[in-house]
Amino acid sequence: MTTKEHVGQDNAAAGLSAGRGFKAWFRKHLVWIALAALLAGLVIFLAIDSVAGATDSRRLSARNPAPDGAMAVAEILGRHGVSVTPTDTFEDTVEALSSRDEATVFLFDAQGFLDRSQLEEITAAADRVVVVTPRLRTLNGLAEGIRPGGVVPEATQVIEPGCTQDDALEAGPVSAQGSVFSGPLVCYAPRGNGPGLYASSADGGVIVLGSRELLDNQHLALEGNAALALRTLGNNADLVWYIPGVGDIPASSSSPTLNELAPRWLAFAGPWLGLVALLAIAWRGRRMGPLVFEPLPVVVKAAETAEGRARLYQDSRAVERAARNLRAGTLSRLARHFNLGADATTEAILDITARHVELPATEVRSVLIDFMPQSEGQLVQWAQQIERIEQEAIAR
Repeated sequence: MTTKEHVGQDNAAAGLSAGRGFKAWFRKHLVWIALAALLAGLVIFLAIDSVAGATDSRRLSARNPAPDGAMAVAEILGRHGVSVTPTDTFEDTVEALSSRDEATVFLFDAQGFLDRSQLEEITAAADRVVVVTPRLRTLNGLAEGIRPGGVVPEATQVIEPGCTQDDALEAGPVSAQGSVFSGPLVCYAPRGNGPGLYASSADGGVIVLGSRELLDNQHLALEGNAALALRTLGNNADLVWYIPGVGDIPASSSSPTLNELAPRWLAFAGPWLGLVALLAIAWRGRRMGPLVFEPLPVVVKAAETAEGRARLYQDSRAVERAARNLRAGTLSRLARHFNLGADATTEAILDITARHVELPATEVRSVLIDFMPQSEGQLVQWAQQIERIEQEAIAR
């Protein structure tokens, strides 16, 4: 064997040993390797997310690129010179308005988190407030002249402006489904001169849009939706985009007591119901009598059990159930008497019973099987008939 062959074998053995050593080390540290890979993946995800920019999944959010978001409107307004400032809290909104002389506030309070005082403060600080699909509580805090008026019919696809408002006339017809409102100035009424998708106060300081489809990314390109949204929100150089959250709910100074939460009639009905309950307890307690203690186990005779069950059937008017039990008991006793076994069929029991009572099988069947009593009187008569047949069959 040459020197080169020796060197090659040594290298192969060293490589094989190194491979086995790496596999053993990998198995030993597998858990730590998995945790390190998971941590590295998390760091990479956070880095990519921070580079891509934060997004918001809330509906009509200026940072939401999803179909139900409104990022497209905010981006277009920003490119046309409007400074869009998204805010998430009431304090941030008031602070943003305090630093701007004339600003428009976009308000989407779908859950009605803000109260009247908060809404009045926003209205006083802003030049214009554009609110989308507001609740009645929100409307009461913003403008007294605007009220809900129903919904847009589902068959309506395109709605004409039908008013003299400049923004609506320039935007032209729109395509959206939602709620309609009445007010001093109404546009886009699906039924002529009635409530419409666009309602404004007399001075134009409060504008109500009755549909999210006028601004969301999915429906913005339909008809004149984009033109109406851009003209309504872009009248000022500054736009504060405010979507309230749970944290904006004003904290109550004191929690209501139980007396404040309870209805007034409870003060009179409560004592009366308590007295009635006490009288009922005394009445039922005296009628049932004192408790009787018996040692366990208690042995109950079969006759007492049968009588008690029969009384239960009688009280509940369970005629058919009692009849089925009587029939099953009779057939079981007949089969045991004639040694037919536990798997005996009904036909076999009827056949041998008919032979012993000397009656046609059809007559025995009509009594034992086919007939079903419908009243307590019929049940008593039928029970006597099947008992007579059973006694005759056993006697012979």
